[in-house]
Amino acid sequence: MIREVKNFPYVVHNHLVDPLSQALLRAIPGARVDVRQLDTGTPIKFPVSIRLSGEDARTLRQLAGEVENIYRSTPLAERYRDDWGSENMVARLQIDPDRANLAGVSNQDVAAASAVGMNGYQMGTLREGDKQIPIMARLVMGERARLADLSNLYVYSSQGPQKVPMGLVSSLDYRMETEKIQRRQQFRTIEVSCFPVPGALASQVLNAISSQLTQFSQTLPPGYRMEIGGEQEEQVKGFHDLSIVLLISLTCIYLALVLKFKNAIKPFIVFATIPYGMVGALIALMCMGQPFGFMAFLGIVSLVGVIVSHVIVLFDFIEEKHAAGEPLEEAVLDAGIIRLRPVMITVGATIFGLIPLALHGGPLWEPLCYAQIGGLLVATLITLLLVPVFYSIFVLDLKIITWETRQKPVVEGEMRGS
Repeated sequence: MIREVKNFPYVVHNHLVDPLSQALLRAIPGARVDVRQLDTGTPIKFPVSIRLSGEDARTLRQLAGEVENIYRSTPLAERYRDDWGSENMVARLQIDPDRANLAGVSNQDVAAASAVGMNGYQMGTLREGDKQIPIMARLVMGERARLADLSNLYVYSSQGPQKVPMGLVSSLDYRMETEKIQRRQQFRTIEVSCFPVPGALASQVLNAISSQLTQFSQTLPPGYRMEIGGEQEEQVKGFHDLSIVLLISLTCIYLALVLKFKNAIKPFIVFATIPYGMVGALIALMCMGQPFGFMAFLGIVSLVGVIVSHVIVLFDFIEEKHAAGEPLEEAVLDAGIIRLRPVMITVGATIFGLIPLALHGGPLWEPLCYAQIGGLLVATLITLLLVPVFYSIFVLDLKIITWETRQKPVVEGEMRGS
């Protein structure tokens, strides 16, 4: 019999997961012990999970066995299980209705006799001080030690003085049954799960068996469906929620920039550097071997605001020079030179502050920090180089933004000298 040890109270590092798992399994035979790292985001019970929904329990168990075989086909998966558990041996008391009617007893009489004999029937309550002790009437231990003793019980009729041995009106039926059946949205659902081997990711396991799962889903009987749960389901939910947050944030930033610059086109120049920062974040994650999960996506979302603030520092200087009447070429060149130091100081302070957390922050903070470091490095170069170019394109080529140059006043001394 497998015992499941829940709520393991320790959080361990990745290099300790496998040794601790093996040691605990050897120390507690027959137990199901899971040693895991700290979840980065919503706690997930099983990293890889496939849900099968339908009506017939036997069919669901058969389909769950096929999913386990798919797990076994890849060396990246281990510790397969389902949430229904194994079938257990149960004994059912089957009543012969014809014999019971002839004997003058009902199904309720047979059920009451078996319950009283095995579990007992409360006859009253004994009060002792401030306690109430139930008084139970049932067979002694020697007479109810075996299930076969049920046939020796007498069934008393509730409608008359008849009594009959229980073995004459009923029999015991032994069978294997599922004691725990899970439901999801009112449908019977069995969840088949597994864990990646040490060093592998849940996404790698799903990629290895994706073609087999596709073929399996196409062969499901009518009325049965398959869903992918685990980390992938939570990742999709998290990305969807963060995408909504990102869209709302960009809309608010756009409205603020429209009010700031009094122009509906200029904010798009500010937003032009955001994709480059995201590309830099993805490159940093790939170079450092970090997964693109919830925390990495959160780092990219938070990176948008930092990039926009740096662009505004440069863009606002160009607008000041525009208001002063300087030529376009001088304005964009002065903006890149004069605003270089404040931008580099803020970026450098942020990056150097994130480096210790990226190196020693563990799996929770490493993806977020590397995403922000890579995004800031790339976005800073793009800001200093491409923002003046984008602005010039909008003014000179597309002519969406107008640029008026004021004539500098002539000094009286210069007039006399000329």
